Amino acid sequence: MRWRLILIVLICPQLAFAQSKLVLPNDLHIEVEVNETEYTPYTREMVLITIKGVYRRHITRENLVQPDFKGFSWTQLGDDVWRDERINGEQVKTFRRRMAIYPDQPGTLTIGAFTHKLTLTDEEDDWFDYQIRSEPVTVEVAPEPAGDDWWFPVKSLKISDQWSNAPDQLVPGEGVLRVVRIEALGVTPEMIPPMPTLHSPSAMIFPHPDKRFAELSPEGPQSFAYWRWTIRPSNDTSTIVEPLSFTYFDTVNRVSREVTISAQRVAYGSVVPDQTDSSAPDSQVSSVRLPGWPLAVLAFLIFVGGVILALKEYRFVGILALRRFWIADPLARQLLRAARAGRAWEMRKLAAAMLRRDGVTARRQTLVYRLDLALFDPGKTPESLPEFAHDFLRAT
Repeated sequence: MRWRLILIVLICPQLAFAQSKLVLPNDLHIEVEVNETEYTPYTREMVLITIKGVYRRHITRENLVQPDFKGFSWTQLGDDVWRDERINGEQVKTFRRRMAIYPDQPGTLTIGAFTHKLTLTDEEDDWFDYQIRSEPVTVEVAPEPAGDDWWFPVKSLKISDQWSNAPDQLVPGEGVLRVVRIEALGVTPEMIPPMPTLHSPSAMIFPHPDKRFAELSPEGPQSFAYWRWTIRPSNDTSTIVEPLSFTYFDTVNRVSREVTISAQRVAYGSVVPDQTDSSAPDSQVSSVRLPGWPLAVLAFLIFVGGVILALKEYRFVGILALRRFWIADPLARQLLRAARAGRAWEMRKLAAAMLRRDGVTARRQTLVYRLDLALFDPGKTPESLPEFAHDFLRAT
């Protein structure tokens, strides 16, 4: 065995050292690199660090142990990356871990040593444990500027204001869902400001729990928040939802900025499609054949008969009268079936359809208002759905 080892040393000395229990200082190296900036970061502002390792030995197993990060919050930006690279003509294995840290306090803070626990092999191809440590690194942190209610340092910010349908063209008794979407780079989800309270002089506003999540990127966490409200005018005409505003700190340009989402009118109305929309695609027009003279004579006779009956004050009320009997009204039958099955949301849609068809009355609008309270307000207890259906059908 000894002569084989001597032969290996003579032919390939690097390979001999790689399989030796003797670990040279240049064989294994790890360090922490802080992303250099021209400014001193503020408290809770993102600081990017990279843990880099270069290894000239065969590694059987590995485990990187992080320091306790005293004085910091942190998040890892993706999985560890191992690569085979060539440095100064030498084939080595490299290691990368990208992290975002957030100082919790101002002053000189220290990032402790990372410990990389490795399992190597010796001349007999036996495993043995070995570990290396990085040098501690210090970071200077400035106190956050005074004056902001919620300190929100962010690298980039995008905001959108979306409505489930046109807020100023609602069907009577209908509500609208408003969603404000926030996309912020360089913060974790809990750093986004809390969902504000929406104000209106005359509207019913039902807030929903906000949703937050994050996606990881090499430039930092990309966090998302969704603020949601259901809004319904409490009168018969319209209302105004007051504007929203909050401030954030632009960490790229080092300035404080204010975001304002403008006020919005929420009203009942009717949506009339624009038949002269020039942006609509051209449709193929098929040829139309005009009716012959027999149909024209028949249409003239019907027109004359209608005029005569109108002069004699006759009224065709048969179809409208049948709607008073639920057996002859398909919407009424569907409403009763939904009530017996306990499907309150389906009942709400059917009631709105009957209001559009038959017109809005004070009694029916009051019943729909009570149903909305039961659906949107968690503190309310729903009434008997069959009783609501029968009251709604009897109301005029």
